[in-house]
Amino acid sequence: MVQFSTAHEVLTVVFQVRGLESENPQLSVLLWERALDPERGAWALPGGRLRDNEDLTSSARRQLAEKVDLREVAHLEQLAIFSDPHRVPGVRTIASTYLGLVPAPAQPELPPDTHWQPVDQLPPMAFDHHPMVLHAHARLIAKLSYTNIGFALAPKEFAVSTLREVYEAALGYQVDATNLQRVLTRRGVISRTGTTAAPGRAGGRPAALFRFTDDRLRVTDEAAALRPPA
Repeated sequence: MVQFSTAHEVLTVVFQVRGLESENPQLSVLLWERALDPERGAWALPGGRLRDNEDLTSSARRQLAEKVDLREVAHLEQLAIFSDPHRVPGVRTIASTYLGLVPAPAQPELPPDTHWQPVDQLPPMAFDHHPMVLHAHARLIAKLSYTNIGFALAPKEFAVSTLREVYEAALGYQVDATNLQRVLTRRGVISRTGTTAAPGRAGGRPAALFRFTDDRLRVTDEAAALRPPA
């Protein structure tokens, strides 16, 4: 009987909303540029082979630590299995994917071959890593509707206008700030800190600051769905 070997790798899709201080905040994904064949020069997700002595989550954390300071990752969860027999050349390799989120305005130190790339402007990517990013983005969009996962993308304290920018960047469409505040406050997701932001250049009344009430994922409304404006 012919024996076939199968390898297992763990890859993590790490998102962060970049440029909150600019006029165009963007949801970006952490990618590294391959220096060797196959797919030399293509961009890839951080990760690699699963070791015999580790579970999937431990492998994701170990390999992610090679690209970004783990202290900056606020949320990590398993996503999906990619098992097409021909997804990579050579030995058949099954991939387990994870979703990682880094809050703004964290600035993890990155090696020279690793960069943040805007999700809506992805460069040519290795193997099947492009659909992995799209799948992770779809999962993030869904969870923003019915969980408090925004805590892993937003600053510790924020004005509602800033939180709106985080949600808009992650969702890919405009969000009404007043409605966002009302919904998240009603669900107990955010609360006032009792302080205000520093006055801006234009002056005016200082904005109230808010924070997320939890820093662990929880379901807030199983039936909820955030939808783009009609």
